[in-house]
Amino acid sequence: MPEAMSTILWGVLTFSILVVIHEGGHFLAARAFGVKVHEFMIGLPGPALRFKSRRSDTVFGITAIPLGGYVRIAGMEPGPEDELLAPALKTAAIAGRMDAGTLSSALGVDTARASALLVTLADWGVLEPATDDEVSYLATVSATDHTDAEALLADARAVTYRALSKPKRITVLVMGVLANLVTALLVFTVVLGVWGYYQHSLTLYDVQPDSAAEAAGLQAGDTIVALDGEPVGDWIELTTGLSERSPGDAVLIDFRRDGSDLSATAVLGASESGTPVLGVVSDLEHVDLSIGRAAIESVRMTGLVFQAIGRFFSPAHFQESVEGARSIVGITVEVAEAAGRGPLDYAWIVALLSLSLGVMNILPIPPLDGGKVAIEVIEGVSGRQLGRRFAVGVSISGAVLLFSLIGYLMYADVVRYFIER
Repeated sequence: MPEAMSTILWGVLTFSILVVIHEGGHFLAARAFGVKVHEFMIGLPGPALRFKSRRSDTVFGITAIPLGGYVRIAGMEPGPEDELLAPALKTAAIAGRMDAGTLSSALGVDTARASALLVTLADWGVLEPATDDEVSYLATVSATDHTDAEALLADARAVTYRALSKPKRITVLVMGVLANLVTALLVFTVVLGVWGYYQHSLTLYDVQPDSAAEAAGLQAGDTIVALDGEPVGDWIELTTGLSERSPGDAVLIDFRRDGSDLSATAVLGASESGTPVLGVVSDLEHVDLSIGRAAIESVRMTGLVFQAIGRFFSPAHFQESVEGARSIVGITVEVAEAAGRGPLDYAWIVALLSLSLGVMNILPIPPLDGGKVAIEVIEGVSGRQLGRRFAVGVSISGAVLLFSLIGYLMYADVVRYFIER
């Protein structure tokens, strides 16, 4: 298989897995609360292969462009309800068939408002588009002149997101993120528990020529045990201790060679950026973990991802964070490379992507899940719903911000992987 096609297929497969995990969380929460879910689709909206579940009345499918995906839950339209929904539903239910022009005349409103009412009622599942024309809707409930319009609407609303309490709404919104986080933690724990990991060792793999370490007599195979008389427990402690010195400082290095404890004084050199340099390269050591330790390490790694994404919002670290980030282009390339190295590497990167997707989605930026949660909280505290125009405007602004960042990252990835290589 050509390399480019293989890369694309691995990317499509991986993003499909992530979508099923994330959207599956929303789907399961909505169904657990009795909310109607119209669609569970993998891919961008458009032509698709579909099948309808008789049990849940949900349409499942894969679209022609299988990137991303969505779950369409009844009653998630922004803004307050139109006060004419009840009479609109009763009118349509009595007639059995309704279009915007007829409804606008019956209610004395303009056609645009009548059309919006029909779309909302269709989303709630009490109307469905007619198959023999493109403007009419067929009622799935019936009514007479004596039917209580508000009671009829309440029955329709009962299976929608809008009928849920605020805690249940927030649960539906965060379950996608929770599904991503739990998946990542489980995969990290299994991979670390079975395979372990490699970390930098205090044993030296190499000593750079003409360096402070070489001048002090350090050799490959030596194990550093202390810096200026202070024991060092791992490579991070050593590098942190060295970073606190300045070029030209003399440091006492205690090390072990062939079972003997030795000491040497090294005068630190300077890097191109002016930081102190000892001039050694660490060896790697394999670390085996129990399942318990693997679980703890997984939680620690999750915290590091939160910190890394949080750096995007720090002016001091934004450029550095952007340079280390990847768009769908870069992720696809790295996913394919990980798959080529073996199943463990592939599982690891899927878990990392699942975790990153979950952390990103919880950010309080509409239209992300965290942004929707923020709107629910604001509405709960204020005691009233935000206007439809305001809610849509905020979502559009957030989308512009996100897509601007995504566009920049895609451009950087094209340069990184296809021009500079």
